[in-house]
Amino acid sequence: MSFIWKPDLYLEKLYAETEVIRKRNGSDSQDQEQLRNKLKTALGSFEALDGTQPALDPVLLESTDLGDVIRERVEYSSADGLRVPAYVLIPKHGNGPFPAVLAWHGHGYGSREVVGLLPDGSEDTGALGIHRHFALELCRRGMIVIAPEIVGFGDRKLTWDTEQNPDTPNSCFPIAAALLLAGKTIAGLRGYEAIRSADYLTTRTDVDASRIGCMGLSGGGMVASLSAALDQRIQAAVICGYSNTYKRSILSRRHCLDNYIPGILLHAEMPELIGLIAPRALFIESGISDPLFPIDATEVTIERVSGIYASMGVQERFTSDLFEGRHEISGRRSFDWLAERLSAGGRAISS
Repeated sequence: MSFIWKPDLYLEKLYAETEVIRKRNGSDSQDQEQLRNKLKTALGSFEALDGTQPALDPVLLESTDLGDVIRERVEYSSADGLRVPAYVLIPKHGNGPFPAVLAWHGHGYGSREVVGLLPDGSEDTGALGIHRHFALELCRRGMIVIAPEIVGFGDRKLTWDTEQNPDTPNSCFPIAAALLLAGKTIAGLRGYEAIRSADYLTTRTDVDASRIGCMGLSGGGMVASLSAALDQRIQAAVICGYSNTYKRSILSRRHCLDNYIPGILLHAEMPELIGLIAPRALFIESGISDPLFPIDATEVTIERVSGIYASMGVQERFTSDLFEGRHEISGRRSFDWLAERLSAGGRAISS
């Protein structure tokens, strides 16, 4: 069988063509706001046709005292017809209003995974998984942490999808496919809901709206990076197990359809999109043995993002940590870094 029958070479040439186009259009030196607008267009719009969005209409569903932390479950509106369930962790000690963090889970069983719960909602007292209950860790450092259920996971899987297969891990593919047919993307919807979640945080009297950060792993890292790039209320971001290049990660293996943004490579590679967070504070964390996001490309991304910060004269606002590990959160430096950047003044109760 001839190798040329396979599309490998064609796709390699296609990627090379996007590099030529980006260079020709001066993507490396283009204005941040110009690139941000191109990203918004590629992601799709999620406001109503008249340009409005529904009232948040938040509802408190439950509240649990964990001793050092109050865990609430709330819901609020994002787009018309969409309600978002989320856990909110509140420090019991210290004086508010507190800084706040948006915590974004990766692929798994959803928001319960980052707040110390099992899929059935019971307390998780076993070994820590790849998410390390990081929302709890951040709350114990003096921050209010909201962990929304990302659309397509946990309680937000499609009804028909779960009816056909109760064990389906997520509904990413059918949601993404439906959105693509309507000229939208699931990455855009998740980024939009992240912004609406920040809107909700600003309505809380116990939150200092001038001190909002975000942190996410893997697909949650994508949500963290996109939302921080688009929403300048986010003052500090931690991206775990995601920062790479499209060429070496998303295009080098089968990835979830939620990673693909139509036409984005005509305007920027992933490092330049992450660079839209500058000049605000950014921490990139990645395991050196991560099989999904190869460390060599992560190092390239760190170098390119570092260059963006240096060009703005704010090199000290960017840092990174490459740790001994795989596709997981470490937190060995990032937890305290985020608390310091948001001036939480807290100290971890447990680690």
